[in-house]
Amino acid sequence: MINRRNLLRAAAILPLARAPFPGEALAQDAYPSRNITMIVPFPAGGQADLAARPVALALERILGKPVIVDNRAGGGGGSIGNAAAARAAPDGYTLLMTLSSLAVLPEADRLFGRPVAYEVSQFAPVARVLADPTLLAVPASAPWKTLQDFVEDARKRPGQIPYGSSGPYGTLHVAMEMFTASAGIKLLHVPFRGAGPALTALLGGTVQALASAPGTLKQQVDEGKMRVLANWGSTRIASFPDLPTFGELGYKDVEFYIWAGLFAQAAVPAPIMTRLREAMAQAVKAPEVIKTFESAGSPVAYLDAPEFSKFVAEDSARLIAAVKKIGRVE
Repeated sequence: MINRRNLLRAAAILPLARAPFPGEALAQDAYPSRNITMIVPFPAGGQADLAARPVALALERILGKPVIVDNRAGGGGGSIGNAAAARAAPDGYTLLMTLSSLAVLPEADRLFGRPVAYEVSQFAPVARVLADPTLLAVPASAPWKTLQDFVEDARKRPGQIPYGSSGPYGTLHVAMEMFTASAGIKLLHVPFRGAGPALTALLGGTVQALASAPGTLKQQVDEGKMRVLANWGSTRIASFPDLPTFGELGYKDVEFYIWAGLFAQAAVPAPIMTRLREAMAQAVKAPEVIKTFESAGSPVAYLDAPEFSKFVAEDSARLIAAVKKIGRVE
């Protein structure tokens, strides 16, 4: 059940891109006149990077200027890249392709009494690109064939099974904390700079479990390098139809989605925002974008700015409530 106060708060800090006023002076045709940078606040190989690269290529063709993907990882969960985008000039030349942790990280800073790196109110949603439920993956060599096997082993060895994440309070961390709280187990958290390095660590045996999006796991599962045990979504998904949800397996309040979306600064002029929205509506229909996402098991989940803003407000309220429930964890 979404807390109404959190929902209203999240909605208030996510301004919609306003429609241009009649006669507004800024010429839409003037944008863009130079290269555009798309910041991805994680290393290559994760969900945000998967979303950014084909979209950037499509936007480059549509807008007629290079769109350069800048993987700016660090800070835990993407906070350094998010903050860099928030501080950039609101001129449409620095965009941000980020994940659902966008709203969680400022709350985590407040929880620990740290300076807040950025506020969500500094951003305006442009478009949602992907929205996938998280999956629990383990190495193919692991002894656990089912989620119950994993939980039983974890209960016997509290704090001894290491799992990877994209950083404290990032998407992969919050998802696992939801699961462990519901299951009554304790695992060993090993944070990395992003989902890509965490995935590499799972393949290399450094960690033994990982919550990640279908698009970053499908190839490894298909090649027999990993197996998946459960799905954080409310329903089963087409790319893993035999994979049960946590809800099916009896775990309550264990639902988490890794969405990826494009943001600009809240103060970007309305004609530029309109141009970006129009370009994104075309980009997500590009055959190469559709093919890349579907091959990875993550079909396009496009929402334009008004619908995306509402979606983010609702999802953020739920995640903020989850972080407060989890409390301070390392």
